[in-house]
Amino acid sequence: MLKVCVFGGGAIGGYIAGHLARAGQCEVSVVARGKTLDAIRTNGLRVVTATEDFTVRVNAVDDARELGEQDYVFVTLKTHQVNDALDQIRSLMGANTVVLPPTTSIPYYFFSNRQMPALDPGARQWHAIPSEQVLGCVYWIGAHVVAPGVVSQDGAKAGCPIGELDGRRSERVERLSELLGASGIPAKVNDNIRAAIWVKFVNSLCWNPVAMLTQGTLGEIRDAAEVVSIVRTMMREADALAAALKLDVGPDPDKRIALTLSAPHHKMSMLQDLEAGRPLELEPLQRSLEAVRELTGLHTPTLDTVLAMARLREATASNNVRTKELHS
Repeated sequence: MLKVCVFGGGAIGGYIAGHLARAGQCEVSVVARGKTLDAIRTNGLRVVTATEDFTVRVNAVDDARELGEQDYVFVTLKTHQVNDALDQIRSLMGANTVVLPPTTSIPYYFFSNRQMPALDPGARQWHAIPSEQVLGCVYWIGAHVVAPGVVSQDGAKAGCPIGELDGRRSERVERLSELLGASGIPAKVNDNIRAAIWVKFVNSLCWNPVAMLTQGTLGEIRDAAEVVSIVRTMMREADALAAALKLDVGPDPDKRIALTLSAPHHKMSMLQDLEAGRPLELEPLQRSLEAVRELTGLHTPTLDTVLAMARLREATASNNVRTKELHS
């Protein structure tokens, strides 16, 4: 039986692990910590969707080195958490292990054989997770953590297209697509996964800072036409970068905006992190934008403006947390 490790027990990781474990077609393990680890061990992993509410037992550990070599490893951490977990991730890898790193920002392997120091300082991920052992994956799963070990899906649709970086239809990508599909997670094999990763990156780059600044759900943002117009301008600036890189990103901004706004009750992940006092993923998004802009020589004034305000919001939020800790 295939061995699958989900490295990270948050919203996305819990959703994937829960579905795979329920299907019973692979051996599933979750690397989690703290209250999440305790809850999964005690109560199981609970997943709530628009049509289902189920709880499954999943092997949960806080040290990946207990698990041994895996067939597939989903890294569902935040981008800024990956470097600290590289030693543990490496312990899960054999010669044929396939790893699916996070793609909120531009991942280290995006430019094929070209290392990008801005994306992967010191080439740590490049050396720890060789690109030939990577599958691209885009997590189009709107979800949030209700309580430790309890994940709730936002919106009616969820899926994660996957693909080989060179677009070929390999046995390993077809096998994973079938495994995820059988569990209830649509995972179409995408022969242009780099373009799909770009679309996801732009979605995060535009919606997350705006949600963080407005503190609105997607439905509240949808009802503010002027704000949606700003997002549209940001997306057009980003798509101009893609065109300069000769990436065909597919749907135009209006179609992508409509899809995002189809989950009106969802809070973007960065807003969830802001409200919970957790570190934000602004820096990886900023570094990704700067790296691509350097390659193209283009300017992105609206993106720069919104990100500048978001960075200040991040700083003031951190200061408020420290102040509360000093007076507690």
